[in-house]
Amino acid sequence: MNGKILVLALAMCMAAVIVQADQAQRSKPQPISAELRERCLKILEKGLQSDEFWPSMHAAEALTLAGHGKDVIVQLKDRLPKETDDQKRCGLARELSRAGDRQYVRVLLQILEDEKSMGRVHAAESLYKIAEKGDGKSLAAAVRQSESIRLKIMAAGALAKAGDTAALAVLRKTLLSEDVEARNLAAWILSRLGDSSDVQPLLTTLSKETNGMARAFCAVALACLGNEDGRAELGVQLSSDDPVARAMAAEFVAHSRSVEFRDKLISMLDDPALDVRIRSAQSLIALSMP
Repeated sequence: MNGKILVLALAMCMAAVIVQADQAQRSKPQPISAELRERCLKILEKGLQSDEFWPSMHAAEALTLAGHGKDVIVQLKDRLPKETDDQKRCGLARELSRAGDRQYVRVLLQILEDEKSMGRVHAAESLYKIAEKGDGKSLAAAVRQSESIRLKIMAAGALAKAGDTAALAVLRKTLLSEDVEARNLAAWILSRLGDSSDVQPLLTTLSKETNGMARAFCAVALACLGNEDGRAELGVQLSSDDPVARAMAAEFVAHSRSVEFRDKLISMLDDPALDVRIRSAQSLIALSMP
């Protein structure tokens, strides 16, 4: 019996070493040529000028990642005062904040606190994305409310990112919800904030999902947590008929350091959907960094 236990322990140690080696290899920069980088930047610059609002915000995010935050601020700062749609105001305030001008965080907090605003979910999501919480009271109130599950989850994500373990528990509980949208959002946030304990619940959820987008949300989470089944499904989603699924998968290739799909990303720079081209360019630039 002791011999069997020793063999099992050695096997587990070897598996851990292999996983660590794989993670170390994936963390290394995946260089791109000057020509390819320039091509990616041109896609992002053109995307920022697009009439498609949310893809333009994704282009702003990617340009900031690429070191062009000052240019993003120049392009966006005059748009915010003219915008009347609170959801779009959140997008502008978020990307201005991400680009380095954090005074715009107050815009997100004001929208979050306005119970009549249609932008509250976007405000909470934006605070999560840029790792801001204010004093935390508005987000905590949003987690406690029961009128909007989307608002609850996004607010929990923002608090969990700030280290709130109770909020993280809310997300893990939501992963078991019968509401597919709630599960999707919880998986999406756990992709960045979860750990190895979340892999099996996500695999269980994935095994039951038949909807393509729902599978995409599980895939990105599992891939980010280093699960090979998740990486395989991520590869499937890169060829999805749904441009939203393709765009999300393209973005999360970099988040999960799924370097095996680098060549696929290059081909997706010619995708008919603008957001897919933007997210593919973003990931290629992100993969070129440590």
